[in-house]
This record gives sequence, structure tokens and C-alpha cells, in this order.
Amino acid sequence: MRKPVIFSAVLFFFLASAFVRASEIVPLTKANYELPGRFTPNKMKKMVYSTSVDAHWLKSSDRFWYIFETSEGKSFVIVDPAKRSKRPLFDNVWMATMLTKLTKDPYEAKHLPIEGLKFIKDDRVVYFKVPKNKDVLEAEKRKEEQEKKKEKKDTEEKEKVEKDADKDKEKDKEKSAAETAKEESRKFHHFEYDLTSGSLTWLENYVQEPKRPEWASISPDGNVIVFGRRFNLYTMDKANYEKVLQNPEDKTIEERQLTTDGEENYSYHGLGMFGRGETNVDKEKNKDKRKAADIIWSRDSTKFALIREDARQVKDLWVINSVADPRPTLETYKYPLPGEKESPQDEILIFDLAKRDKLKAKADLFKDQSLRIMTARTPAKMRDDDYRPSLWLSETPDRLYFSRTSRDFKRIDVCSADTATGEVKVLIEERLNTYVETRPLGFIANGRELVEWSERDGWAHFYLYDGAGGLRKQLTSGPFHSESIVGVDEKARVLYFSANGLEPGEDPYYEHLYRVNLDGTGQQLLNKGNFDHRVSLSDSCLYFVDNFSRVDTLPKAVLYDNRGTAILDLETVDVTLLLEAGFKFPETFKVKADDGITDLFGVMYKPFDFDPSRKYPIIAYVYPGPQTESVDKSFSTRGDRTWRLAQFGFIVITVGNRGGHPSRSKWYHNYGYGNLRDYGLADKKAAVEQLAARHPFIDLDKVGIFGHSGGGFMSTAALLVYPDFFKVAVSSAGNHENNVYHRWWSEIHQGVREVVDEKGNVTFEYDIEKNSEIAKNLKGRLLLASGDIDNNVHPANTIRLVNALIKANKRFDFFLFPGQRHGFGDMDEYFFWLRADYFCKHLIGDYSQDVDIVELNREVEKTK
Repeated sequence: MRKPVIFSAVLFFFLASAFVRASEIVPLTKANYELPGRFTPNKMKKMVYSTSVDAHWLKSSDRFWYIFETSEGKSFVIVDPAKRSKRPLFDNVWMATMLTKLTKDPYEAKHLPIEGLKFIKDDRVVYFKVPKNKDVLEAEKRKEEQEKKKEKKDTEEKEKVEKDADKDKEKDKEKSAAETAKEESRKFHHFEYDLTSGSLTWLENYVQEPKRPEWASISPDGNVIVFGRRFNLYTMDKANYEKVLQNPEDKTIEERQLTTDGEENYSYHGLGMFGRGETNVDKEKNKDKRKAADIIWSRDSTKFALIREDARQVKDLWVINSVADPRPTLETYKYPLPGEKESPQDEILIFDLAKRDKLKAKADLFKDQSLRIMTARTPAKMRDDDYRPSLWLSETPDRLYFSRTSRDFKRIDVCSADTATGEVKVLIEERLNTYVETRPLGFIANGRELVEWSERDGWAHFYLYDGAGGLRKQLTSGPFHSESIVGVDEKARVLYFSANGLEPGEDPYYEHLYRVNLDGTGQQLLNKGNFDHRVSLSDSCLYFVDNFSRVDTLPKAVLYDNRGTAILDLETVDVTLLLEAGFKFPETFKVKADDGITDLFGVMYKPFDFDPSRKYPIIAYVYPGPQTESVDKSFSTRGDRTWRLAQFGFIVITVGNRGGHPSRSKWYHNYGYGNLRDYGLADKKAAVEQLAARHPFIDLDKVGIFGHSGGGFMSTAALLVYPDFFKVAVSSAGNHENNVYHRWWSEIHQGVREVVDEKGNVTFEYDIEKNSEIAKNLKGRLLLASGDIDNNVHPANTIRLVNALIKANKRFDFFLFPGQRHGFGDMDEYFFWLRADYFCKHLIGDYSQDVDIVELNREVEKTK
């Protein structure tokens, strides 16, 4: 009987000690504005430089180059994996000396302003440019102006009448790409550095190639250019394209019209995202200009395909830019809302350039279906090319691969179309009772084999098919998430893929690179280590660069071979200045979801001057998913919504929720299907409660929450669904009323019901809970914010909630960002301080803020 007595005494002592410790904890009453002021975006640029190795693979070998910057300046590095060598491209001191000698402009080894670096001449020579001295540029400009005046002096009076008549016309004259390239070239000194001889050549009269106009879709062989104008397609040959580059107003330029039936909102060009982003005034002004068409080319340049979208019946939406100069502007665009019968209609058109005709693929099956043409993977060695034409998957022009998705997203077909007849063959069918998702198709031996990504067994895995659509083998299996195809070695018959959730003891979101044979054997982890990994694989699949870190570690980069053997340590990120400024790494944690079973993973950010004898308010930064959970897994200096906010005197957390990130099971990802407003809230609440039970420095009576877009929606919902728990919310650009948010997102993740009547007619039914419906529940402090020209999440989402709150006689705050879209652009830093002020006032009780945001004013140079 003595043991229970002893145990009780020990327990009493522990509880008493805990009570004393808890009673000693003092609530925070004053916010710290000095600490976050140390880490403004401008200051961060001067403390942390490169955070990863960005590998540029060369065309002629498996070598690659990269630029890595630290507080000691930039290093220009060339790596030869076969030789296991890493060396500077050149000696910086020598290069600075040579640049100074040749140009007479002063340069210094730690501050080499090298731009536009690229390998040319079979990777034997490096081209680059450096900006000219400002005084030199001004002197050259004055000299050029004097020469022009001298040339025109004799003819000035003669041409005066003609000039006055064409004065307005000259203002609107389009500058040629050649003129632009010439002007841009003059701003720089241009050089070629020979890697073999180590010699540097100054290209004194260099003029860079004219930049490709955005409207020009150039065939892979470079001989045909396709573009849009007045809703139709036109072509020109290479010779006429060269004329355009020299002078867009050249009257001898020949264009050939390819289509004649295009019309507004049923165009062959320019309706991407339903025409958003152009004001009505600009739309009228630009109506006759050449425009880009979304062209997918056959590899032999004989054919191309595109998706033509009929949005004529889709209803309009509008935003007004009140701060436009000189008058407010109106933007009208097509925007389908969930449940509406007026839906965009897709069709695939295949053009034969020799015959100059088009063929429609016979792809119709589902009502209001969407179509997507599958494109070839861009080789790593082509990433530095000035132009990369979009190519269709097949190596031959006879077949076009595409996917077809039903409006309810429960059915997706992978199809091929005969480009001569338009006949369509279904190769793979994907069917689920929630929404189906896909990834790019693995394409082997010109389509004789296909690798499909599918969640059909509840986890994302890869499946091997023959070219006719017959299933050969499931390549990966088990309770983990296969993310994407990284590369395919057809000769060795090996698939390289990224995946997560497979390594025991790790955060299941940490991504790794694996290989597996195309017969399903030999699966192997290639980059071990309890980190989140991001890789760049060479086109030969022999080597890869691995960038890895966690939120609580420094990023590193290592070169590996395709068997997982480390070849070279490349770089470790330099954060010396950041640590000297007081930065401290955050802490990771794991909690249970509200069901008490599901593991959730998060990150806790503390003030850098954290005092365990203080009691801190806790703030959750949230995004509901289903695309992501906004929980960092790797090191990041972008901490405005997390560690920088914590410096005012908060514990800031990010944590997942059921129905969030897609990189877990299909069950986890689709948990919120049909309950888009409330599904993640209980898990956020449960996470905060568990953390408060673990840590006496967390004040459970002062809980804040905030987020942007979906996070804006979620943070307000939290305040309304759990009004006695969440006390303060800041919600920006939230889709509070998903019935007036974009059809695509709302119908996928909430679900839309397809109804077929006795006659076979198909209609769609949609319903969703809205924040405005429970506005009467508001008890805490709420700040709503929106950009006034947000054409993604329309301001109506926020304004309708504002209307409901007013009708419910609630006090709240509302802030409108003039001239801003879904992101707040150059006003984002202002919003950081506005959001922080709100939490400082209503969670800490600090109302000491001045009218001026002094921390922002300190960043502005007072030049006047």
C-alpha cells in the first residue's frame, strides 16, 4: 500500500511545482516593434543571398554551371560530374582587373555585376555582359543626340509640315524588336570568355539578338511563325518575321490568314483565364495588334494543335481601378461561377500547315468537359534557350495525346487522337467518387509505353501501360505518396521519381528521389537524409543535384550519381549575417487531429528574444488546402507570415489539417470534400489546445488566426464557427462566398452534382456554406482586407461578408487596397505592419502605434 502513497506524493509535488511555475509566468503587455524592423525585405536582401544551387546543364555533356552568392560576393562555378571536379569558371580578381582594363570602368572582385551568362559555341565559350558606368551611358546618349540633330539640321524645315501631321502617330508607333535590342545592348559591355585558352574578348560593337515578341509562336525548325489577330490565326515565314523584328510598320510584310471564323470570346487566341487583366480601354486600343496563341507544335513543324474555348455564353464580371490615371478604368472579363449552366466549351483543333486546313478532334463525351493537350518534357539542357517551342508528346505528327475531364472531375480519360481523321481512342480511364487528379504522362519509345500517375488505390502511384492502353504493371505501391516523374532512362528502363512518406521516422512531407525499374523491381532511395529534398536531374539520368534542408537547418547542395553515391559537396548556404541579426531557427512539432488518431505536422515560431517566464498570445497562420497547407518544410527567408510576425511578441504556428496537403493519402486529401467551409477548423483548434497543454508560455485565452485567399476564408470561418476560442482574425483576399468564386476551384473541392433526367438531359447542382450565413456569430475582432481590382477572388467575396456583418450589427474592420489584385503588390509590406498592429492591439493590448509606420519610413531614402 506504500507505493501508491509515494506515487501520490510525487505527483502532488510535480503538480504543485507546475502550479508555482505557471503562476510565475507574466502575460506580455508590450509589443516589440524593433525586432521585426530588423528583418524587412530590404534588409533581408543584404543578409541572405543564394539559398540553393540552380544547376544549368550544358548541351554537349553532363557538365553544369551555377552562380552562388554569399556575403563574400558571387562565385561562378563549373562542375564536371564525370571527373568529380568543381572549379571557378574564372578567377574573380583576374576578371575584375581585365574588365577594368578593357572598358575603363572600375570593377571589383566581390562585386562583379555579370548578367546574361550563357554557354555558346559547343559549350567552349561563355558569353556575358556587365552594365556600363552611368557617366559613360549619359555621355554616349548626349553624343547620339548631337549626331541626330546634326543629321536632321539640313532637312528640318523641309520636313516640318509632315512631322506636325504625323506627330500623334509617332507617339503610338511600335518600337521594333531590333531597335529595342540595340538600345538594350548599348547599356552593357559584352564579352566572350574562352574556357580553353582563358582569354577574354570585348565585343565592342555587339548587338544582341532581337527578343522574340510575345505574340510569335515559332515552329521548331524556325521557318513558320503563327500568331493571332482579330480573333483569328495568321502565319508568316521566317523572312517576313525578320522584317517585323526590324520594323513592325514595314508595309512589305506579308501575312497569310489561316482562319476566318474567329470571333470575340470564341477566339483562336488570347482568352487564357477568360481574358483577365486587360482594361476595356486597352482592349479596344489593342484589338488589331498581333497576339499570342497557345500553340502546341508537332516536332517536325508540319502541324500544330490548340484548344479553342467558346466562352460566348459565360457571364461577365468586372473590376474598377479607381486610382488609374487619368480616369478610373473598367475591366470586363469572363468568369464562370459554380453551378451556372453557362460554361466554357473546349475543342481541340489540329492544323496541317501544308494543306492550310484544320481538323477538330472527336473528343466530345462529357457535358461541359474540359480538355488539355499533353506536352513533352523540356530537356534540362534547353532551359537557358531564349525560346523553347511547346511540343506535343508524340515524336511523329500522326498522333496527339490529350486528357478529357468531366465537369464534376470524377472522370478523366487519357486519350490519343489521329491527326489525319480526328478519331479519338481512350487509353486510360480514371474514375473516383470524389475528384480525380492527374500528373504529366510518362512517354516511352514514342508512345509504345506509358507511365500513368494515379490515386486509384488510395495512394498516389505509377502504373505502366502499353501504347494501346493495356495495363502491364503497377510500378510503385504501398502507403506513401509518389509525387512526379523526374526522368525516364529508356535504354536502362529505369523510372526516376519523387515521393514522400516512405522513410520511417521522417516528416511524411519530406520529398526524396527514387528509382525503380520499369518491371517494378529495384526500387531505391537515392538521396538519404532526414530533410526535404529538391533535385535537378541531368538529361542522361546519370547525375543529379540535390538541394536539401529543413526549417531548422541550413540548406546544402550535393551532387550525386544515379545510384545514390555522393560525388561532390557543392554549397552550404551562408546565414552568418542573419544569425548575427538575431535570427533563430523555428521548432517542428507533431500533434493529433481532432479525431485523436491522425498525425498533423507543424512548425512553431517564437520571438528571438523569447522569455520562458512570459505568457505569449498564439497566432495560427492558415491555409485550408486542398492544394497545400502552407507549412514550410525547408529553410526559407520568406517569413513575413511566420517568424517575422512572431517578433512582435507572439507564438506563431503553422500546422496541417485533414483535407489539406495532397502529398498524403487520398482519404486525407479529400477529407473536406463537400464541406469546404468547416472541414479544417476543428484540427486547427485541437492543435492549439495540445500545444498550450505542452507549453505554459502559450496563452490559450489569446488565440489569433490569419490567412490569405483560402486562408482568408478559413480564418474568418474559424472566428465564426468557434467564436469563444479564436479571439482575433485578419483575413485577406478571402473567398468567403464560394458561390461567387471561380467555378473550377469551387466545384472541384466542394463537389458539383451531375443530374441526368429521364430524357438524358444533364444539369449541375451546387451548394456550399458561406461565411456570411454565420456572420451573426462574430464575437472577436475581425479585420477584412481585399484588393479593389482582384480578378481572381473578386472583392464581392469580402464585400458580401461586410454586408452581412453590418446587417448583424457587428463591429469589425475593413481595409481596401487601391489598384491591387489578389496579391497586394508593392503594398504588401504595408499590410504586414497593418496586420501586426491589429494583433498587437487586440491580443497584447498594445495601442502605442503612431500614425506613421516609422519602421517603413526608415527604409525610404529622403532624397527630396
